[in-house]
Amino acid sequence: MFWIPYTVLGFAGALFLYRLLRGPSVPDRVFALDGVLVTVMSGILVGAADRATTVALIAVLLVALVGFVATAALARYVERRGA
Repeated sequence: MFWIPYTVLGFAGALFLYRLLRGPSVPDRVFALDGVLVTVMSGILVGAADRATTVALIAVLLVALVGFVATAALARYVERRGA
């Protein structure tokens, strides 16, 4: 029964990747990158629930930390650029 969240997350990830590649502006691409990261974290959590394990929680924490740092750096870039 876990195919439903995998399908929804795959569709959402594809839409975010489209926006990341075709975004008209840098802020749109930053938002899309955040969406991709949230989708990846959600997929890891669904996989952990599917396998009934908590080992993947470390991976989710790592992706969240990298995503936060990347978002902060890109926000600073957008602020300085004036986009």
